[in-house]
Amino acid sequence: MVQNMPATDRIRDHAGQGATTVAAHRARRRLRADQARQLADLLRRQLLTGDFPAGALPHEATLAADYRASRNTVREALDLLRAEGLVERLPGVGTIVVAQKYPHGLDRLMGLAETLHEHGHVTNEVRTMGPVAAPAPVADRLRVPPGADVLYIERLRRLGGVPLSLDLTYVPLDIGVDLLGADLENTDVFRLLEALTGQCLGHAEITLEAVNADAHSAAVLEAPRGSAVLMLERLTHLADGRPVDLEFIRFRGDRISMSGRLHRSL
Repeated sequence: MVQNMPATDRIRDHAGQGATTVAAHRARRRLRADQARQLADLLRRQLLTGDFPAGALPHEATLAADYRASRNTVREALDLLRAEGLVERLPGVGTIVVAQKYPHGLDRLMGLAETLHEHGHVTNEVRTMGPVAAPAPVADRLRVPPGADVLYIERLRRLGGVPLSLDLTYVPLDIGVDLLGADLENTDVFRLLEALTGQCLGHAEITLEAVNADAHSAAVLEAPRGSAVLMLERLTHLADGRPVDLEFIRFRGDRISMSGRLHRSL
């Protein structure tokens, strides 16, 4: 039957079979990529929560059996984690954990040193500090007159010498002037604000998003240029409701993980 088909029809039929084969191959690759991403998410959670205390992941064959995945899927998942700088493969040893992310809770209003006190001492490099005319969005958020001076602070924050975040902070000048002589290198701004005002902090409004690191931020954080960083915008109020601290914080996404507990209320 096929032999009696015109040559042009046989070519079209063959091409159609080839297209089907290519489409099927692409579908298989997409499926494996999806499965690898799912497995990488599960493994990432395990290695960040210390489920591999020896510092080494199980053998590829063990992971494949545990997660009912193919060896190729397991390899692709490990490649994803390797690209994130979380694991590395050593000949004769296997895949080992080479990086740690520090947990940053979103349940309570705390400074970085308070949040990470169990992991070591947070130090602050004050890169810039002084009065500046408040840009309109800053004046609006801090409820000061447009163009009024506010205290601007730029700090690089490290844990164990490792850069974690670049913090840009605006404080109303009537409070901020007393921060000029404070120990900002070893003390969270939150603690200083409470000491200076005699009030506890009340609440904060936050926005968290991923942005690409600009050249300046990448250099200061020692991160690859263009890599994703976690941008936390936070406006903090005193207990009486006055806004006193507007911050734009860039966290290295490969060194900080955000977590919290949410309750459903209808």
